[in-house]
Amino acid sequence: MKNVGCVIETVSQRAAREIIQQFSGIPVANIGDCMNRMAALPGALRPLNQAKLLGTAFTVRVPQGDNLMLHKAMDLAEPGDIIIIDAGGGTERAIFGEIMVNYCMVRGIAGLVVDGYIRDYDTLSQLDFPVYAAGVSPNGPYKNGPGEIGTNIAIGGVLIRSGDIVVGDADGIVVIRPEDAEEILVSVTALNKKETEIIAAIQNQKVYPRPWVDEKLNELNCEYR
Repeated sequence: MKNVGCVIETVSQRAAREIIQQFSGIPVANIGDCMNRMAALPGALRPLNQAKLLGTAFTVRVPQGDNLMLHKAMDLAEPGDIIIIDAGGGTERAIFGEIMVNYCMVRGIAGLVVDGYIRDYDTLSQLDFPVYAAGVSPNGPYKNGPGEIGTNIAIGGVLIRSGDIVVGDADGIVVIRPEDAEEILVSVTALNKKETEIIAAIQNQKVYPRPWVDEKLNELNCEYR
């Protein structure tokens, strides 16, 4: 019988670093728009500081309020990985805090994301290391397990696989499949150019053409009084 719910899988493939770096500095909102607005993690996951998130997903799944598998994941993750933890949205106990974040930093891990709570907010909020969480609690976690490392997880209906590209800024986080990355880069580069032109027109000409607004209102037979 397989030990369901207690497994560690090897990450077989990660996105190429040269592809990942091309997403640096691109607004998450624009990436999300180019992915049909279906790739963002829940807005409840908020950044604790101003550090930008960019790297490859390293997935962890733990029971609510338990961090045994996160301790193992910190030893297994490679430099440039972002550890993403499905903690079931638990609100009673923090999954990690200052000590674990410092260990991740010295190992070259590129960030931590948890669908759950953290602690030591005052310290973590001052670090140049990206941390995203759903909230804060002073209560520490249990270390009993079980859990999973390297398996597919889902947060807010978004599937996350180890090796996927993860991009985060103050707006939130998007997850990109490596096989889609080049096509998305083309689309988001074009969108960035278009938005730059729109802003220039607003500032220089004080115009913002949006013919679709009246077209939609006419379609709705909107009544003007």
